[in-house]
Amino acid sequence: MQRHPVHSSVLESVGYDAGTKILELEFREGGVWDYFDFPKLTYHRFIKAESLGKFFVKRIKGKYPEIRIK
Repeated sequence: MQRHPVHSSVLESVGYDAGTKILELEFREGGVWDYFDFPKLTYHRFIKAESLGKFFVKRIKGKYPEIRIK
């Protein structure tokens, strides 16, 4: 999946595949994680959030099936 750089103190890059509904996050501290069954609308809200890190903690972390891929 292709990821795009983002302005965040927590995240390095973000990718999303609407067909498979997978969100992929690369963290600045290391690690790439996939989040499954991630709604397209939530992705759009995420990338437009004032703070990606805060959005991640409040609305993504622990709320979707996830797996570390790197």
